[in-house]
Amino acid sequence: MKIVSAAEVDRALDPASLADALAEAFRLDVVVPVRHHHEVERPDGEATLLLMPAWTGPTAAEPFLGTKIVTIFPGNGARGLPSVLGTYMLLDGATGAPLAAIDGTRLTVWRTAAASALAARHLARPDASRMVMAGAGALAPFLIRAHAAQRPLTDVALWNHRPERAEAVARRLAAEGLPVRAVVDLETAVRGADIVSSATLSEQPLIRGAWLKPGAHVDCVGAFKPSMRETDDDVIRRASLFCDTRAGALKEGGDLAQPLASGLIVAGDVRADLYELARGAHPGRESDDEITLFKSVGTAIEDLAAAILVWRRIGAA
Repeated sequence: MKIVSAAEVDRALDPASLADALAEAFRLDVVVPVRHHHEVERPDGEATLLLMPAWTGPTAAEPFLGTKIVTIFPGNGARGLPSVLGTYMLLDGATGAPLAAIDGTRLTVWRTAAASALAARHLARPDASRMVMAGAGALAPFLIRAHAAQRPLTDVALWNHRPERAEAVARRLAAEGLPVRAVVDLETAVRGADIVSSATLSEQPLIRGAWLKPGAHVDCVGAFKPSMRETDDDVIRRASLFCDTRAGALKEGGDLAQPLASGLIVAGDVRADLYELARGAHPGRESDDEITLFKSVGTAIEDLAAAILVWRRIGAA
């Protein structure tokens, strides 16, 4: 069994190819059971174990099976460790033999950004050139690179509640040749943006519907709990709604779960998920002036697709 580090994941993947791999996975017969969620009692507080399995269907020419194992230990901060850790176990789908243990944290940021990029292929205007990135955490660089691989971005405004963090990340990405600059005025940046991506843990909406210009695409990646929210009710009213999976997005992420609970929307207001977009069952964006919103909470099919691509590029060597 091969051990694949974060650095090796980075060498194996690129944004465009991973988006292609996700598109193919959403078109294929992949089995995705409900995510397993277990509470783990610890002396320093309750921890969490998450298991996210998926496997290719019986007709797959090259079958694979995999599970992402994620732990959330809030007490790790006192130990100088990240509170969230993960490993992806990729197995041979024909025999069950272990193939690789892949850095799950790195795999997650890559596949999450690729899912947003895949959605943007269908939902962002082809000529989208101005982007706002709200949040400068671990996901931000991957989201910016992923969107830049899909649309002709000439300006990326990076905002963070701590401006110094935005400045540091912007400098690093600008050194890569990306057109990224730090900003402190989120409203002004959003008003001029063709793509508005957000990856924060905000409990209160950051993006206002009144700020969105006609034709904008909103990419909601953070706010993964029902109590969290990055967009206000006006965004939901103005936008055509899409998600990665209805089962997850309508229950787990506050951007859709809260409007659903309040009666602002019904489940049928979500026009399509990534399965339907990838398979051509829905056309995606239907006019230049349409405002679109994509809500992502993550799904095991994305992890499996990313792990398979890593294995094909470096694991099998």
